[in-house]
Amino acid sequence: MATDWQLPKPLSTIEVVVDQETRITVRRHGNPLGPRLVLGHGNGLAIDLYYPFWSELANDFELIIFDLRNHGWNERTSKDDHNVISLVSDLDHVMFEVEKQYGKKPSLGVLHSVSALVALLYSSGLIAETLERRWHGFNALVLFDPPMYRPGQSHAEFDEAVELRATQTRKRTFRFKSREQLIELLDFSPAYSRLVTGAKELMAHTILKKSDDQPGYELRCPPDYEAKIVGFFRAFADQVDLDKLPCPVRVIGSDPLLPSSYLPTVDLSHMLHVDFDFLPDATHYMQIEQPKECAKFVREFVSSTGFA
Repeated sequence: MATDWQLPKPLSTIEVVVDQETRITVRRHGNPLGPRLVLGHGNGLAIDLYYPFWSELANDFELIIFDLRNHGWNERTSKDDHNVISLVSDLDHVMFEVEKQYGKKPSLGVLHSVSALVALLYSSGLIAETLERRWHGFNALVLFDPPMYRPGQSHAEFDEAVELRATQTRKRTFRFKSREQLIELLDFSPAYSRLVTGAKELMAHTILKKSDDQPGYELRCPPDYEAKIVGFFRAFADQVDLDKLPCPVRVIGSDPLLPSSYLPTVDLSHMLHVDFDFLPDATHYMQIEQPKECAKFVREFVSSTGFA
């Protein structure tokens, strides 16, 4: 397992205008001749942080990666437009431009946490129907620990966890004297104790940027932006009926026997048309804890569905 994760240069990039002030940088990695995977990251993180995972897929798949607005490579814009509905609209714009630039072919979404919820909302049409929809949608989905539960089911534990998570996020440290300061904080947090070697350093390089107005570094996605998205989970977590989605879906949950590092893991094994499984000894950050195992889940799903 690598200990010093050196991110490769993209094969190419696209700058996608999604609204008057927001542009999203899309990168193409991997094998352009392979099946197309579209990768998405969790709230407050960055898709480059998942390199230990997506590097496992680079030889055989075309990888389309991009950060959510106000994350990663993207410049920070208005908090007013930082919401789940905007994220769904952004996905439509991004994938329309990807097909325009790189050609139309089947797309498998490989998405984590809030990105998984965004893809589900888009695929279900619950929000997409209100948009000027231009992209046809995913042909299959692999979702890692999406923040959701069964439609129509009361889930007080989930709602309480969402409220607690949002409160904790707002209190998060925003500015750091150095990247090393963040790494030291991560070393003391049990939530990050299972990350692969070198991932904490990779996190410090991908979620921090140099401050514009003072020495040191700051989070690319500010805590109040991140908390705002968490607040939307209560509104949308039970809105998607997985049994009615127009494409095959595989959901991978974190280990329910471990203390929750994010939100409670929801057992979706009752869904008739969903391939559901847990990853033992993995938390919400499973793709940067067990990257090889997570990549294996993707490959198995591609093989079982005949996706190409």
